[in-house]
Amino acid sequence: MRNKISVSILGGSGYAGGELLRILLQHPNVEVSQVTSRKFEGQFVTVVHPNLRKRTSLSFIGPEKLERCDLLFVALPNGESMNQVMQLINKAKKIIDLGADFRLHNKSIFEEWYKQQHISPHLLTKFVYGICELHRSEIKKSRFVACAGCEATVSILALYPLIKHNLIESKIIIDAKMSSSQAGVSPTLSSHHPERAGAVRSYMPTGHRHAAEIIQELSINGFIPDIAISATAIDMVRGLLVTCHVSPKRNITEKNIWSSYREVYRNEPFIRIVKEKRGLYRYPEPKILQGTNYCDIGFEMDSRSNRLVIIAAIDNLVKGTAGQAVQAMNVMYGYEEITALEFTGLHPI
Repeated sequence: MRNKISVSILGGSGYAGGELLRILLQHPNVEVSQVTSRKFEGQFVTVVHPNLRKRTSLSFIGPEKLERCDLLFVALPNGESMNQVMQLINKAKKIIDLGADFRLHNKSIFEEWYKQQHISPHLLTKFVYGICELHRSEIKKSRFVACAGCEATVSILALYPLIKHNLIESKIIIDAKMSSSQAGVSPTLSSHHPERAGAVRSYMPTGHRHAAEIIQELSINGFIPDIAISATAIDMVRGLLVTCHVSPKRNITEKNIWSSYREVYRNEPFIRIVKEKRGLYRYPEPKILQGTNYCDIGFEMDSRSNRLVIIAAIDNLVKGTAGQAVQAMNVMYGYEEITALEFTGLHPI
């Protein structure tokens, strides 16, 4: 039995930090050393994350008290980690950043989409993009990982096999249904219950920032995707569903689509192809993925309109955030990739 690694969470009072802590407390090879929060310094983490009662006696510490550890998870708001990264490098042998600061490899592209100057551009190419299904070998050798955005994660996983096998045209329209937890823990008018309850609100019909990540990751083999995302807020706490509309190339059949997914994802522990002929759950459904690290992908061919519709779902807080981070950690340290991520979800829920 190898020694446990010491792990700390910088920014542990948000939803991502809480989900990280929940998963890491189940990991046999991890000892969670410290969890930081300025707002809740000195209080038990269970004050903020009550689901962890009787699972941990940890208290939040101030970020300035952070001690050296083997691996540091950074769960700060976008724009924060790039300001602190030079200090954080001295705190940990390895870093996994859950924010957006190091996802894009190009400084000008980051600044175009995020409307702010990047403070640490020399590190952009040092961070490996955190989707293990695409970058497992690089993650295994890397010291730094930048987890993908949740909407980018599910869209990339849904489309990657089709692009790798040259099955679709470049124009891709993504309709994303977003849950409320994707907005984070800080309350706003849009998250106020009378405004959010029962909502089906188109809040970003164009210009979604995750398009930059999708373009970056799906620009392979000479293919340059033309991505258009429309984001809609729905009355759900967890979960994310994307419906991608693409045009298949000439003479592409359903068998070709099946073959592409099977070839790429045959041995992937967290990808499931869902395309049933009967029952309620014939296509991916975020409801049954709550708490899981799975990405479910389905599709339907429409020969009349020469359209291929891909449907994919994840839990935005697990496969889209914390679970993805732990999966990357497992790869970095050579642990079995599914360790602490085996939860199958609940039904009914």
